[in-house]
Amino acid sequence: MNLNLKSTTAALLILAGPAFADMDAARAFLDAEIGDLSSLTRAEQEAEMQWFIDAAQPFEGMSINVVSETITTHEFESQVLAPAFSAMTGINVTHDLIGEGDVVEKLQTQMQSGENIYDAYTNDSDLIGTHWRYQQVRNLTDWMAGEAADVTSPTLNLDDFIGTQFTTGPDGKLYQLPSQQFANLYWFRYDWFNHPQSQEDFRAAYGYDLGVPVNWAAYEDIAEFFTGRDMSYADGPAENVFGNMDYGKKDPSLGWRYTDAWMSMAGMGDTGEPNGLPVDEWGIRVNDASQPVGACVDRGGAANSPAAVYAVEKAIEWLNNYSPPSAMGMTFSEAGPVPGQGNIAQQMFLYTTFVAPLVESDAVMNEDGTPKWRLAPSPHGVYWKEGQKVGYQDVGSWTLMDSTPVDRAKAAWLYAQFVTSQTVDVKKSHVGLTFIRESTINHESFTERAPRLGGLVEFYRSPARVQWSPTGTNVPDYPRLAQLWWQNIGDAMSGAKSAQDALDSLCSDMESVMERLERAGVQGDLGPVMNEERDADYWFSQPGAPFPEMENEDEEPMTVSYDELIASWQ
Repeated sequence: MNLNLKSTTAALLILAGPAFADMDAARAFLDAEIGDLSSLTRAEQEAEMQWFIDAAQPFEGMSINVVSETITTHEFESQVLAPAFSAMTGINVTHDLIGEGDVVEKLQTQMQSGENIYDAYTNDSDLIGTHWRYQQVRNLTDWMAGEAADVTSPTLNLDDFIGTQFTTGPDGKLYQLPSQQFANLYWFRYDWFNHPQSQEDFRAAYGYDLGVPVNWAAYEDIAEFFTGRDMSYADGPAENVFGNMDYGKKDPSLGWRYTDAWMSMAGMGDTGEPNGLPVDEWGIRVNDASQPVGACVDRGGAANSPAAVYAVEKAIEWLNNYSPPSAMGMTFSEAGPVPGQGNIAQQMFLYTTFVAPLVESDAVMNEDGTPKWRLAPSPHGVYWKEGQKVGYQDVGSWTLMDSTPVDRAKAAWLYAQFVTSQTVDVKKSHVGLTFIRESTINHESFTERAPRLGGLVEFYRSPARVQWSPTGTNVPDYPRLAQLWWQNIGDAMSGAKSAQDALDSLCSDMESVMERLERAGVQGDLGPVMNEERDADYWFSQPGAPFPEMENEDEEPMTVSYDELIASWQ
């Protein structure tokens, strides 16, 4: 299996002049990079590539600029797929890689100014509520049927994508095309948990079996048990072992740590798929017309509710007590690889985009290529109820702005379809492990590789995966609201404010933005219409979220055997 990002670039550039566009480049690419790692036969691959070559002819010689965040999947697109596409079609693609926060900032600037900064963005589906309300991105449903019919691949096969329900607005229109998708799941050292001494010592200390925690009470016991433990009996470190890993730096990525379903895992929001209704995992409440009406408890929201406070306090407590001291000063990208260093026993949620570097780490992989760790559903908090969201999926998706000229948007749309095509998707998924297609998940190469990926393939083949979802349509302006989370929760992480005070400020700040949107009327009939403030007890007495404070937030710890859990998925 050839996973070298740069293995074909030189060969393609030798074949390809500045505007070279024929099947020689395509065949060189398929030979050197794809091989049998495709859900299509070789004849089908060549036919799909020929379609791209023909459709691109009107744009031959054009240079376009696209952007995405810096993760392994997009590195493969930028370093391998973009040169291949340019060689085949004569459309010169510059695929920039920048931080996720920078992607949102560039997109926001283009929305506000109308200046065409990028011809396409790989932009999280977390912005679906923004795109649907502002109507500043091309509605792909109408785009494919109308203006872009001549550049929409007959083999795109939208039914094969697993994440389009997250990129579809309440109007039933598709606004974004998924390019990579990853979940946050519970991660743990399977070898340490299953060692007889660990099992014996844990039962003696806590009175129940060591296993995958079902709830936060068990997670906390396990974190305490492993922190500072000498794991040399299980071929682990003798010191500096920790029972939790997280991050706490006041940085934009701290916001994702909480908006990416942490509150719903605690039990803050309402039931519903893909997101809680009427109150979602941001604590934002909407009315029957999907118009946001509040975020604070006194308007029927839940962002400063007892369940939200509990969620933040638990994260801070575990970060302080059971994590490496350096974790408090880390960002998302800095913290992600740390479990691969071999001294972390478990992590409440690991973004599965970090599985790719994990499988390269000798510290957490066996000599036979199987992992010493496993992935499982994250445990839930004491306020959680059956039917509430239990996890997050990131769905980075191709997004075309209305402000992009038609010819440039068409050329970028061709590139977006190429990098998500069935020809390339199996190989791309082996590199980045960010699945977007059913045909890829079920490809025989992943059946073969599954034992070396610690439950990732089993999760994506299971019906359980639909319970993990991105930010939904309740959020009316993701760029403006997301920045409020890291700024306010950062005050709680640093100790500058209590969790309650920080969340009071957060929900108040979110409501200020929504009130401005309401006054401006920029989102028309889809924009916020704020509720009148009422006493908190009124809302606590209503069905669903927000929920009143529990008299006792302690719960009976519960664990489950990992092997029984996986069997239940199959």
